[in-house]
Order: sequence, then structure tokens, then C-alpha cells
Amino acid sequence: MDAEREALLGTACPELLTICQKHGLPFEVIDLRWGLRNSEAAEQLTVDLCLEELERCQRTSLGPAFVALVGDQYGPCPVPRRIEEKEWEVLRAQLSTRPRDLELLIRCFRRDENSVPPSYVLQAVGNEEATGPDEPTLTSALRTAAQEAQRLGLISQEQWQRYHHSGLQWELELGLLSGAPGAMAFLREIPELDRHLLQDCALAVVDRLPDGCVDVAAQDVLSGLKQRMTQERPGALRVLRLPWARDLVNPKNKAHACYLHELGEQFVKGASLQLLQRLRELPPNPPGPARLFEDIRHHLWQGAQATRTFIGRQELLVRLGQRLRQDDGHSHGPLVLGGTPGVGKTTVLCKLAEQAAGLLGRKTVTVLRLLGTSQGSSDARGLLAGLCLQLCLAFGLPTPPSQVLQAHARLAHFFHVLLHTVSRRNFESLVILLDAVDDLDPGHPAQAIPWLPVVCPPRVHLILSACSGWHGALDAHAVPGLGVGACAGTLDKWPGGRGNGGGCMRDAGHLAVQSWPLCSDPSPRHGLSEAELKDVLSLDDEALLAAYRDWTPPSQEMLRFPPLLWVRLRQDLGHYLVQRPMHGTTLLAIAHRQLAEVVQARYLSPAKAAARHHVLADFFSGAWSQGTKKHITLLCVGRPQSLDRKVAPQPLWFSDSVANERKLAELPYHLLGAGRKEELLRDVLGDMSWLSCRVLSGGLDALLDDVDLCMPHVDGPELGLVRETLELCRPALELRGAEKSVLYTELLARLQASAPLYPVLVGPLCQQAQAWLHACPFPLLVPLAGCLTPPGGPLYATLTGCHRGVTALAWSPEEQRLVVGAQDGMVTVWDVQKQRVSYVLMGHTGEVMCVAVLARGTLAISASRDRSLCLWHLLSGRERWTQRDVGLPDSQPFSLCVDEVHGVVYAVSAWSLQTSELVFRILGDTANPCVCTAVLVSRARLLTLSKSGAVSMWSSATGQLQGTWSLSTTPEETLTCVVPIQQQGRVIAGFRSGSLTVVMHRDRLLDRLPEAPRFLVLAEDESLLAAGFGTRVRVFLADSEGFHRFPAADLEHEDVVETAVFGLQNNLLVTGSQDGLVQVWSLSEQGVLLDVLESTGGPVNLLVHAGTLVASASRQSSSLRVWDLSNLQQPRHPVAFLDRTGLAAVSHHGRYVYFPKVGDKSKITVWDVAEGEVQDVLDVSSEVRCLEVAEGPKLLLAGLASGAMLGFPLDARQDVLCVPPPEAHKPVVGMALSKREDRLAIAYDNIVLVLDVVPGDPCPAIEGPVCIFYTQLPETVTSVAVLDDCRVLYGMTSGNLFLYACTNSQVFPLEAHGSPITCVDVSHSELLAVSGSQEGRLCLWDLRACECSSYCPGVRCACFSKDDKYVFSGLEDRSVIVWSVLDGTLLASQFVHAVVTRIIPTSNGFIAPTSHGYILRQRFQCPASWASQQYPLRNFQKAVWRVKCRQRQELAAGALQDSSEGAQGRKPKPNKRSQVCLIV
Repeated sequence: MDAEREALLGTACPELLTICQKHGLPFEVIDLRWGLRNSEAAEQLTVDLCLEELERCQRTSLGPAFVALVGDQYGPCPVPRRIEEKEWEVLRAQLSTRPRDLELLIRCFRRDENSVPPSYVLQAVGNEEATGPDEPTLTSALRTAAQEAQRLGLISQEQWQRYHHSGLQWELELGLLSGAPGAMAFLREIPELDRHLLQDCALAVVDRLPDGCVDVAAQDVLSGLKQRMTQERPGALRVLRLPWARDLVNPKNKAHACYLHELGEQFVKGASLQLLQRLRELPPNPPGPARLFEDIRHHLWQGAQATRTFIGRQELLVRLGQRLRQDDGHSHGPLVLGGTPGVGKTTVLCKLAEQAAGLLGRKTVTVLRLLGTSQGSSDARGLLAGLCLQLCLAFGLPTPPSQVLQAHARLAHFFHVLLHTVSRRNFESLVILLDAVDDLDPGHPAQAIPWLPVVCPPRVHLILSACSGWHGALDAHAVPGLGVGACAGTLDKWPGGRGNGGGCMRDAGHLAVQSWPLCSDPSPRHGLSEAELKDVLSLDDEALLAAYRDWTPPSQEMLRFPPLLWVRLRQDLGHYLVQRPMHGTTLLAIAHRQLAEVVQARYLSPAKAAARHHVLADFFSGAWSQGTKKHITLLCVGRPQSLDRKVAPQPLWFSDSVANERKLAELPYHLLGAGRKEELLRDVLGDMSWLSCRVLSGGLDALLDDVDLCMPHVDGPELGLVRETLELCRPALELRGAEKSVLYTELLARLQASAPLYPVLVGPLCQQAQAWLHACPFPLLVPLAGCLTPPGGPLYATLTGCHRGVTALAWSPEEQRLVVGAQDGMVTVWDVQKQRVSYVLMGHTGEVMCVAVLARGTLAISASRDRSLCLWHLLSGRERWTQRDVGLPDSQPFSLCVDEVHGVVYAVSAWSLQTSELVFRILGDTANPCVCTAVLVSRARLLTLSKSGAVSMWSSATGQLQGTWSLSTTPEETLTCVVPIQQQGRVIAGFRSGSLTVVMHRDRLLDRLPEAPRFLVLAEDESLLAAGFGTRVRVFLADSEGFHRFPAADLEHEDVVETAVFGLQNNLLVTGSQDGLVQVWSLSEQGVLLDVLESTGGPVNLLVHAGTLVASASRQSSSLRVWDLSNLQQPRHPVAFLDRTGLAAVSHHGRYVYFPKVGDKSKITVWDVAEGEVQDVLDVSSEVRCLEVAEGPKLLLAGLASGAMLGFPLDARQDVLCVPPPEAHKPVVGMALSKREDRLAIAYDNIVLVLDVVPGDPCPAIEGPVCIFYTQLPETVTSVAVLDDCRVLYGMTSGNLFLYACTNSQVFPLEAHGSPITCVDVSHSELLAVSGSQEGRLCLWDLRACECSSYCPGVRCACFSKDDKYVFSGLEDRSVIVWSVLDGTLLASQFVHAVVTRIIPTSNGFIAPTSHGYILRQRFQCPASWASQQYPLRNFQKAVWRVKCRQRQELAAGALQDSSEGAQGRKPKPNKRSQVCLIV
């Protein structure tokens, strides 16, 4: 059946493989007789292995597990490899009358004294006898003896079958006739075969005796077997007729080709039917908890199996129990069970899991994980997610949200917090047992352990097992007692074979050991499945040359590694292999790390390791799949051949939803190991299809792991830029989900400007992104230029954890660690360089008010609102001491003062840093309590200031009161902030009246600020002082007499300033404000604003710096951002313009941007976008309130706080047009141009002017007003739009919306919004209008008063497309949405990371300035054949659409007769006839 076997392997099996891959199922063909000589195929060992593999297939296969090809040969009966002594004696007795057969039997079998009971083992046949008749003679002798013994009743029927059944019958009995599911049999029938055999007696179609005659007995047995198949399994049997030919089956024969084609079709059809039927019977994919429960049950079952025969180790269990009880009431370190492989660590751990509850004597939750034995325990990220979910369910806590599960850093932080939360419950204990932590996540060993805590809180126990010599990241306590054994000699004592396995195993012995390192480190990354391993061996020419050294492969078209060789090797390796469920399949790897190291050292020299990587890279890249032939010169052939290796194809996607996870995980690693860096950059890291597939299937962290793996080996900055870009994409991917279009638009919008500069990686990525977006079949916003923050900027890291609002920050610069205090009392230590949580320190129960780092970054002290003080060791994460009820003040400001020279910490009272003992306590006046403490180390004095400004001086050594006085410059004023000046021995205090006072023996007024100072910040060398008040910061320079202002002008912000910090060398000042912005000012350039950085979304309340790094945090955010200020001066493309007002206007299709100058809003900055620099500055003499650009008349219109409106010609700015205010002291609140730009509306608080814009030479003119109308106070106008026919649409602070007709002075009230109107706009046809409000209601109006509304986070701006088919809207949540005017369908949404302040339509999309200082240039593409129902916008759950309709007459009937009456008596009319429908 060689032709049939080759036909199935060549065409049918690849087709079935494709079907399985589309369903996410692994597929493996096991044909142990392919590629073997007939003598090897007939061996009993081969038959035994075939039966074992068949049983394995029946246990694991979802589809067909057994396929039989039955022809006209029964096949030889193999000689048993082992015969028990009693049975052998019976057979020997029956041959007493046949001396020649008896002599042969004695010569071929040898007694095995070691077996119990004793047995006789078949000896290998020598090479000189391989061609003789010994084998058939031995077979006939045994069959004769067995026949006679069975007749006499000396042996059973089962024993008799061992000598009379061929391998075919054994396999049919087990695979088909036993009734097992998943079986198929193909029966070949040749018409008139008997007649052809009579004509040609030499045909090897049937069984023949040694003399060449037909073996009638074998044919009779085969006929009976076929009859049983027909009767017992008719549904599994398929009969195929083969026309006669002398060469039996010739694929070139047309009739035979049809036969082979029909065989393949029926095989694929039958197998697919079985597979799909089994898939339908399976339950749907279980949700997260259900999968977790399956994983838990798996580990419990494994633990029960491991302890089923547990003997000994009682002393060790007793010691472990004692240790658990000792540690249960206080903080302690994890326990580690160490020992060499095989000494019983797993068994001890499982036994301890069974006894944990009884050992602790209280309610105990026990969690057991045998790492690497299940899908959920094969990598650190999956294990951590499973542990967190199980603990939350076990203790009734909220489960981790999806944002936590998506990021490894958040998940690790959540796990730390979870352990402390469980500990605080104080009525349950938790025991977590993790086996084989040194083998966790072999592909990423550096990430496997650091998330484990180094200190366990009370009632939480962590017990690990690892091999001896393992050095993890834990400061753990090793538990002796398991014994340590050497492992270096393991390979030398490797088993040589399975019994007397014959010459095949000996011939392939060298091959086996040489090829097996493919399953260990460094090749491959995680391991290989059996199907992959056989494919890889089929690509390894060295392995094939050894396998086919003495015989020719059976096929002339394909070449595969003989599967039997691998199976025999796997049997010999036995328990040295471990199975790892991963990536949807089961991988094989060496079980013990020491053995893997020995294999690597002996067989994987650098050159051989590179060769192995090369073979694996070829396999996972699919270079030799899909019929591609590979050259080889076999020794037995003697000439080069090009043969198909029939390896599995390796597409990125098996189907629309099933990714090739094995290729994604392995290919980058092997390309790098093989030194194929150019291919790595071109086909992996430079392929957008690869990047998107990796993100969609494994998440962003998986892709970043690959990039981090390759970065040290790739020259140039491009890969670093790509990595930084991917990190910048994280917020969008988390918000919208891992969506392909999001990744493509994000990368293009950030890298497009840099593409010409980086042609190797960045340029091709941008080209691929553009091509994909252009061909995208659904509505999409496509960036036409770099419009998002590019890589290479000052952002160093975003640390996202589970803080409940950050309240305190401190740097440990020597260790590159950031100490973070939170509202929930948690102190977290971040490793900034590695961007992960080092420790979570739980000693407070209230909000952490202050943290300070000392002892060169090795210690930290924290104070909490629960009046506790804790000292921590940052290198070990352990608590040094904790003091409770220390009398800390509740009010702000508050700071800890540390005197490291004398080892004392001051916070109203003083404590010893070494012993935590109270040095002295300052009680103060209960009627006027102390709110601030300042230590003057140089003067050995301690100053306390009360809330009313009373000053007390104390000795910092003894706490003796040395004097008390009241401030003369600020009597009875409330203190707001204070800072000590150590070098001058003074204190500077700020008060609510705005006074800054220098405090010592006598106080002196330093300055009087317009508002109360919110903070005082001192430079490290005390040469500069910054005071923040309101929206400004004032800087002072130290001199011999104190401080004086520097620079002269204050640093002005758009919102209230919360904090500030001086940069390195005091040439920079970094400020944070309530609008969430971090601003960097150059003090060496007299306060020039260098950059505006966006923090984590909430008000920036905290800033700290270390060298060039600055960390920012907010009380309203769980994330921190770290900035590298040394990157401020590096060139970036594009360069952002520094507009913080949101008033930017754009001209010349986005070439120029106009916005109020930073620090002087009476000037307008003209920014050249292409050049990235200021082109001009226009002086307008009053604060700018709004800006508009008229592209047709080429005018820049500026509305001022004085009420005037100035018009600057864009091409000749020396001529200025001026429209005076209608009334004095009326600032302009808004302006609008009609679509033809011939009407201009200017809005004041309760007045609207309508003017004409008239073309002129050399500049246009503004004439009028043609209409003036008033609105009703106290409501004021917030936004306005004007139509060409002199109608005005305006919105109010109350949310009311009106349409005013200037021609007849009629006002039409429209349905009111629930909050102030933020934007109004009219369509280009002036038949439609759109309005948006702060609450997020976006309304569409037409002549029939049709309204569409959506509830989104505040609408900032909106406009119609040029063809009036779509509405573009910018939201306060930093996204842009597009919806259809026709039916209100939400078509597209894009997260742009910044608030869009204005949207200007273009011919194919829009341009829009953002709060980050970039110009969005977007093309909106919507296929002409698009139907909105075909693609509802995915992952956008914020929008709920309503459609309300009213008749035009209703709107007209509700209009009032004149403007004055309308201003006094208008009320929004309820829409009684509204029809509401929900569009889903």
C-alpha cells in the first residue's frame, strides 16, 4: 500500500491539516511504517510501538484516530520479543521432536534473570544472518509449538494469538474491531485477482511462502478478517476498486490516478465529518472562571496522583508544619524546597497541600500549581492571572478588571495588593504552593519570578520548589532535607535502547542524541510538539543522512524522517521528557534543567546551535512548505535530489480568528539565533501583518517581549523608535481593544513624519500601513501626516499599577527606584528602569501623606493619616519598624524632616531611625495646634508653626523649648505652605493672604503674591525658590540678603498650578497644573516655555526628580509617568506648537497655526507647521479670546477681551481691520463665519452682531453690522454659527439653543440641552445644523427639526463634511467620532490621545488642531457599497443613539414674533409627538 500511503501523505493530509488549523486544532500523522525496511516493519517492537501510539491517538484525538489501508496481504506474524519462562518451557517441550527448530529457538532467546517473573528475551539477529531464512523458520517453529500447546490446553487463546496474528490484525483489533470511535478503514479490491495470480505467480500482491507459493493460510485469515470488518463496522468501512495492472498502483495510469484521487477525497470527507461532529458535541469555550475551575481540578488531580504512593519524608513535613505555624502571625519570607531532579520535591509539595489546613488549625485556602503541566500554568502571565482570579473568587473579592489582566505590570501589582488584602481579613490563612518555579516561562526566564513577593504578610504563605542551585529573585528561606545529588553524569548513563531494540536503534543512536537538543534550550524557545519535531527532523539533512544511510526512501517525490525512529527515541527518553501545554498544543521539552544544560554543553556548540536555529527558522517561516523542494544527496542514491519534505505550512493566520501562535512565539527567536537579522527586520519586526497578528493574538506585551529580545542585537535606532511607538499605542489599544485598524492608524500617525529618515524599518512599516488602510473595507479615519506624539520624546516610562490615587512620591536615584504612597495606605516601590513593581509595602491603613528616601536610597520612611510611621528597607522590601499613634498632624502641609547625621526623623515629635524609640515629643498648644515642622540642621533647631502663624523654637537634640513668638508681618494669618532654608538657617512660609515671609528670630516679608501660595519649592542647592499661586509660578533667586525675583515675569499657566520641581543644574523648572499638563520652563532663557507634556489624565499633584528624570503623578490616577528631560532638545518630527488655550486657528490647509502667545495672551503666535518654528508674532494689545480664519478673503480674525475684533490679512499683515464693541467692557465670547465666508457673527455675553465680509483690494472689508440682537441675561452666549441668509444659531450657558432670523427678527427655540452648549455648526448646504454640549449630547437639526443625539463624554467641537453626508465630532475623552447624517449611524471612532479643539472639513476628511500641539490631517474613507448594518462599530460601547422627528410646522408654530419678546418669554417646548427608536 505504498502508493496509497504516499497519496494520503502528499495531498489528503495537508488538506486535513488546513481544516484542523482553521479550528485551532493541532494535526499529526503517525505512520510508523513509512520509511522503514520490511524487516524492521515486521519486528515485534514496531508492532508494540504502533499499538501504543494507537492507544495514545484514541485518548487524545478529536477526529479520526485510526485509518486502516487493507489490501490483499495479511502480513508476517512478528516474533514476540519476550516470552515468560513458564510459557517458553511449554513451547520448548512441544519442539522436542524437532531438534533443528529447538536449536534455533534456544539460540535466538536468552534468559533474563532480572525480570520478575523470569523470561526469555529475543536476541538481535546478526548482519550475516539478516538475509537468511532464520526469521521465517523461527516464526514457523514458534507457530507450530504454539498450535500444539494450544491443542493440548497448555496455553490460552490470547497466548496463542501472539504467534499467529500479524501486525495488521493486532492494529485492526484495537483500532477498528474493538468499536473505538474515530476509526476509518479503506478496503482495496482488485477484480479477478485470482486469475491474474495464476497467470503471473511472481506478483507480490498477496502473502507468499519462502518457496514463492501463495500463503493460503494467511489469505484465509485475511478473508475472515475482512468479513468481520464488514459485519461489525460497516459504517467505518469504505471499499475502493482498483483496476488491474502489472505495476499494481501506478499514479501515471489514468484509472489508477482516479482511484488515488477518490481515496484522498473519501479520506478527507470522512475525517472532516468526524471532526466537525465531535466539535459540535463539545461544549462551547468556557468563560474565564470555568477555564480556571478546569485548571484547578487538573492540578488537584495531579497532586492526588503524586501522593497516592507517598512514603517517608515525615520529618520534613513536620518541620514545614512548624514553620507555617511560626510564620502565620507575622510577616515572613517565602519557603523554597530545593533538591536535584527526582528527589521528591513535587510529591512533598502536594502532600503539604493536603495537610495545610490541618497544620494551621484554622480556615485555610490552599492553592496548588504544578507549573508547566497545564495551559494556565505554563507562563508567568497566565499563572498570575489564574492566581488572582482564584483568590478573588475564594475570598469573595472583586475580580480583576480587563485593564489589569491586559498588562503584566498591573497584574503583578494587583497580586501584591491582593495578598495584603487577604492578610488584613484576619480570619483566614492562605497557602500558595508553586512547584518547579525555576522552569516557569522558559522563553522569558527574566520575567518568570520577579512578580513573586519577597515578604509575605501575616496569614499568607508562599511555598516554592526549585532545583538546587537555583538563584531566583526572591529573598527566600531554603528548607533543607530533600538531599542534593549530582546531575553531571546523567547523559553518560543514558539508556542505550529499549531492551534489545535491534540494529535500527543502534544505527540511529548518534542521530538521536544529536537531534534531541532541538527540544531543549537554546533551541527552541518553549519546546516543540511531536508534529513539529518530526517536521524539523525532516528538514535536517544531517538527520536524514543518518536515517537513510543503508537504504533508499520509499518515495521518489517526498522525503520524511522515519517516524518510528522518533517514537523509539521518545520511548527511551521516558520520564526525561516533560509535556507543556502551550499555544493550543502540547510541547515536549527536557524535564530537568540540569540535563538540558548538559545536553547544551555537550552537543550545542555555538556553530551547531546556530545550525539548529537555522533549521527551526526555516520551519517556522514556512520556507520549505507548500510543495517547495529541498536538495539533498543521500549516500544510497549517490546523486543530488530535490524532494518535498511535506512539512506543515506556516501562515500567520489559520483562519480569521485563529492565529499561528507557534510561529509568532518561535520565529523571531530562531531568526535571531541563526544570525538572520536582515530577514528578522524584513519579515517579522518590519512586517505590519506580523505586528498586528502578534498584538491581536498575544497582546501588546507579547510583541514588546519580542522587540526587547531583538534590540540588543540590532544596530541603529529604528527598532527603539518602533518599541517606543508601541508603548505610546497602549492607551488606544486598551481603550478600543486589540483592533487591527487601531494599531495601523497609531503607527502611521506617529511614524509617518520620520519615515524618510529611517528607510530600513520605519519606512516600510508606514508604507504597509498606508496600503492596508487604503484597502480597508469598512469606514475608517486615515491619518495623512504625522499627527500624534512621535517617539523619541521625553516620555521615559508609564508606570501603571493599582494605586488608588497617588499621594506621595520619592526617588531612590542610586537604585533607580520610585517610592509611591497611595490613598489606600499602600507604599509601592517601582523599578523604573525595568518598569515593574519591586515591592508592595503594607504597614498603613490610612492615606500615605509623605515618603522620604534616605541612606543613599536603601531606606524609606513613610507617614500616614492613620498616625503611623514606618521605616522600610528598599533593597529587601522588609519593614524595619513601625510606630503607631505618633501624633502626626492631619492638616496639610505636612512633611517628614530627616536628620541622617544624628539618625533622627522629625514630624512634630522626634524618633530614632535606628531603634524607633521616641526621642522627644512636642505637645504644643491644643487650642492652636502645630501644622508644620521645619528642622534647621545647621542650627540644631526645630521650628514649629501653628495654623494661626505662631512660631515656636525647640532644640532638635533635646526638644527643649527655646522661644515662642508671633509673626509681625502676617499676624493671625492662616499658614498654607512652608520650606526650610538650611544654609541660611531660615524658614520661608506662605500665608492665605499671599504673603511670603522669611521666619527666624525676626520675620521679614519677602514678597506679597496676588493670591495665596499653594506650594513653595526649593532647589537642591537652595539657590532658587519657586512659589505657586493660582495659575502662576514666581521664581526667586538667592542672594546675600535673601531672595529676589527672577525672572521678572511670572510663569503663567492655563489652570491652577499644583506643584513644581527644579531640574538638573537648576536651569529648568517643571510645573504641574490641574488641567493635567506638565510644563517645562527654561530659567536660563528667562522663563521660556520649552515643552508641554500630558500626564496621566488627572490634575498633576506631585512632581519629583532624580538627575534628568522627573516623575509626575495625580491623586485621581493610578498611573505615573516618568520623563527624561535630556530628550527635550532632541529633534522630533513633527514639532508640536505650544498652545494651551484651545483657541488655535488654522490656515493654508494646515500650513500655519495661530494661537495666543504663551505668557502674553495679548499677542498671537504664527506657527509654521512645516518648518516647526514660529514665523511671526502679532500684537493685538488685549487678551485674545477667540480666533477664526477666513480662507477665501484671507483674513485672520481675533476677538479680544476688550470687545474689539481685529482682522489681519494673511498676506499683508500691516493692514488691520477693526470692529469696535457695541458696548464697553463686553469681551468677545465667540465668532463664526458663514460657509461662503460672506457673513461674520460676533457674540458677546448677551449681544450678537452680524456683519458682511466684502472682498476688496488690497484687502477685504468688514461692513455693518447688518443685524444686532440681544439675548436674556443671566444666560450668556457660549457658541454661535451664522448662515448666508442672515440666520444665526446660538447656544447658551443654560443649554438652550435658538435659531434667530435677522430678516424678520424671529427667534425659534430648539429643544434644550442639559448643559452649556460647547459648539454649533451648519452644513455647507445650510439645511442642517449640529450642536454639542458638555454633557455629551450631540444633536443634528434640519428643516424638519430632526434630532440625533449621542451620549459621549463632553462634546468639544463638531463640523459637517464638505458633502454634508457626515458629522465629525471631537470629544473631551480625546477621541474623534464620525457619524452619518442620513441615519445617525456611528461609522468610525478614533482615539487621538488629545482633545481636538477645532475641526475644519476638507475635500476628503478634516484637519484639526489638538491640545498636544499637533495638526490632525485625516481622510475619512467610506466604501460606496457600504451598508451600516454590515459592520456595527466594534468595541465602542459609549454611544447610545436616538432619533427624534418633528414636523417643520411644529417648529414654526413655536416661533415668537420678535426678538425682544422672545428674549423675555421663550421656553423650550416639549416634543409631544417625538418618535424614539434605538439603533443597535
